[in-house]
Amino acid sequence: MTYAVLDIETTGGKFDEEGITEIAIHRFDGHEVVDTFISLINPERPIQPYVQKLTGIDPKMVQTAPRFHQVAKRIVEITRDSVLVAHNAQFDYRILRTEFRRLGYNFERKTLCTVDLSQRLIPDAESHSLGKLVRSLGIPVSNRHRANGDALATLKLLQHLLDRDTGKTITSEVIRAETLGELSNRQLRFVEEAPDSVGVYYLYDKDGNLLYLDGTRDMKRSLNRHFTGESPHSRALRKLTREVRFEKTGSELIARLKAFAEVRENKPSYRPRKKGRQVTPGTALHINGDRFPLGECDLLLVDTGRSEGERAAVRIGQEGVKGMGYFGLNHQINNIPILENLLTPIADPRGGLGIVAAYLKDQKVLRIVELNESS
Repeated sequence: MTYAVLDIETTGGKFDEEGITEIAIHRFDGHEVVDTFISLINPERPIQPYVQKLTGIDPKMVQTAPRFHQVAKRIVEITRDSVLVAHNAQFDYRILRTEFRRLGYNFERKTLCTVDLSQRLIPDAESHSLGKLVRSLGIPVSNRHRANGDALATLKLLQHLLDRDTGKTITSEVIRAETLGELSNRQLRFVEEAPDSVGVYYLYDKDGNLLYLDGTRDMKRSLNRHFTGESPHSRALRKLTREVRFEKTGSELIARLKAFAEVRENKPSYRPRKKGRQVTPGTALHINGDRFPLGECDLLLVDTGRSEGERAAVRIGQEGVKGMGYFGLNHQINNIPILENLLTPIADPRGGLGIVAAYLKDQKVLRIVELNESS
């Protein structure tokens, strides 16, 4: 079997209005790379500021780059008679089909998503995001969030997963037919309405029953994955969902804690994958490079809020997460009675601490306030 392992960087923006800014494709015959295509692309539309910051690709870099119609033939040739492989392949495949559709060409290829494949072959991985997954496997990765850096990391991940699939059956099961991954009009509307920001999203059935909720750094992308995934979980949600609601949180840590608490309280029909770590009494939290023994700490983790001038806050005590919420003025966190009134407690403080520990393993908060010293 031949694979075309690719990664695409885009302009960002409204769903189905994005353009490609960079593409990298490695044609892999199962043994070695036999062809490669890497190019910046002039998207002929604005590049969103947050994307410029993430990728480093700005309008000046793509000003003299070829336009998509100038590289379309090369993309068709290098992917012909192959399976398209990407990490979150539904996104890359949708973007490619959109660009070809603008040219009046129906681009169809079978696809293989290394997120789906890794979930089948490495189900106990702490995270299936590309960066964290390859790091956990000792796979070197450089130039993250640029097309070739991510494509090479995906290629190495694919090789590892193919080696793990000794029976060669799981990979075949995960490969999707050419037309799978397309959204219905209802699902397309849900994704179009979804904010591409951090928060919690909620899926409901026709009777208003809560099917699923989860916290994520990008609600639009996560919702798109649900509606294009081929796991039994995704198929069920795609079939049953009739309403989607969103709540922006500003902070990914708040989004994860809120989802954890609300899953426990509301018991949706389908539950998200666990994101917490086991935290035992007497251990310590490692926050922004510093170590805080749990038996002694009374900390406030301060993070990004939902708007300018607002900050998110998570209070950590000896028993776990004491509460979470938002504040706008420093005196609100320097006065303990006011702070306690501002924060919402969660029913499982120790479980919440596991969520915090998992988040802090790879992420940082804006600042740490030691309450037992400041109050």
